[in-house]
Amino acid sequence: MAGGSSRQASPFRHTNSKFNFMKTDQTTTLASSRGLHFNSGTGHTLQPLDIGHADYMGVVDPDTAFWALVRKDKLADAFSEGPFLKNYRRKSDAFAKEMNILRFGLKPSAVYFNPTDRCNLNCSYCYIPETLRRDGAHMSKVDLFRALETLKTYFAGILPSGVKPQIIFHGAEPTMNRETLFAGLDHFKDDFRFGLQTNGTLLEDADIEFLTSRGIAIGLSLDSHSEAIATRTRKTWGGRSVFDKVLSTMEKLRGYPNYSVICTVTEQNMRQLVQMVDFFHEREVPTCMLNPVRCTREGARKIKPEDHEMSRYFLRAMDRTRELYEKTGRKLVVANFANILIAILAPLARRLMCDISPCGGGRAFFAVSARGDMFPCSEFIGLAEFNGGNLFADKIEDVLSTPAFRKVTDRKVEDIDPCCRCAVRHFCGSPCPAEAHEMNGGMKYPGAFCELYEEQVRYAFRLIADKQQDAYLWDGWDKDTKTTLDLTSL
Repeated sequence: MAGGSSRQASPFRHTNSKFNFMKTDQTTTLASSRGLHFNSGTGHTLQPLDIGHADYMGVVDPDTAFWALVRKDKLADAFSEGPFLKNYRRKSDAFAKEMNILRFGLKPSAVYFNPTDRCNLNCSYCYIPETLRRDGAHMSKVDLFRALETLKTYFAGILPSGVKPQIIFHGAEPTMNRETLFAGLDHFKDDFRFGLQTNGTLLEDADIEFLTSRGIAIGLSLDSHSEAIATRTRKTWGGRSVFDKVLSTMEKLRGYPNYSVICTVTEQNMRQLVQMVDFFHEREVPTCMLNPVRCTREGARKIKPEDHEMSRYFLRAMDRTRELYEKTGRKLVVANFANILIAILAPLARRLMCDISPCGGGRAFFAVSARGDMFPCSEFIGLAEFNGGNLFADKIEDVLSTPAFRKVTDRKVEDIDPCCRCAVRHFCGSPCPAEAHEMNGGMKYPGAFCELYEEQVRYAFRLIADKQQDAYLWDGWDKDTKTTLDLTSL
């Protein structure tokens, strides 16, 4: 028997999908092989994958991200001609087309927008240069309105009718430019889906009421349940703690369903991830992210955890989320891991676009700085060679095709070693191009956390084999998905 050997795919329903698609061309070959056999000629590649389960092995087509879980005592039968292979051949073209659209057929539908370069904190791992965070520009109200009007017009021309683009006000710290920010949120409230990523230290009661009454998504940041540990990496320019202020803001947001907390995982806090999960769950945080530190800047690289060590603590934290759900009936969704699970179960239903190749930078979204400069992603702000143009001076469609953007959008796992040989390459995507470029020397090198992603994928497959995946996912995550291949026997 093949266990859990299904492939679910989100239908192309533009009216409720976050993705906007364009036509793409399938790759062709001049090889004369008819593709009759697996793992040779032009036949499909199926690789066995040890997922660390007592009873099941994975079988993966790394090109299409098809997968099956097969009992170990039936593995040889899976590679022999029979119903499993025949059924896969029948659906393989659809899987390849779906993956091709996801990788190369997206148009932007979101913008990470920095209304200011400045920040009131001096976090150790920030990807924005210190000089910008200290002395950078505030965008004026006139320019912010002009920028949002430009984006509104652009998206009206590429998105299906009725689909609102998303603007995530990001930073630096966007509330440093509070008056301008809130004026934009109010004036364009009917034109965009807004989000705000903030350190939470400048939000007063009236600000929270303003944001929550409009349903604006709010993301906070907190790196530990312990003030001493949290302050090692997140502190003011004078070195003071902001721990109590962030906790106060979290308490005021308790019960608000549209907020989340990011915990950036470093060598400083990785050993406390289980306690961090308990801390978030106790405070009824609906969604969190336990993100490995992005190693774009030297300060982040100094506190990078080792992959194999972080993997151990991270997976224990995932176990803990399930234990708490089983005990209380209330989930704490760890969004970055949930995204990997969904990438396996239903690729087009994924919510984040970092774990795909090419990544979403410059394809599904782009970033705008406080001066209107455009970058493939916020992670590239401060890296001049990735500045593709200016929102106030250039056409958006022209910027998207500049060499600065193409460096990111042309980065593919097929060109990266060892990713080109990896069975799980389309569940990972070898993120992040910014850290690959800055840390490892170029776009054709892997990112900083290869083994961490590898272990997350193996763990995800174990959960699927044991039918535990729903405990880690948002309720209703599969509402608009359909099963396109469901095999229960060889």
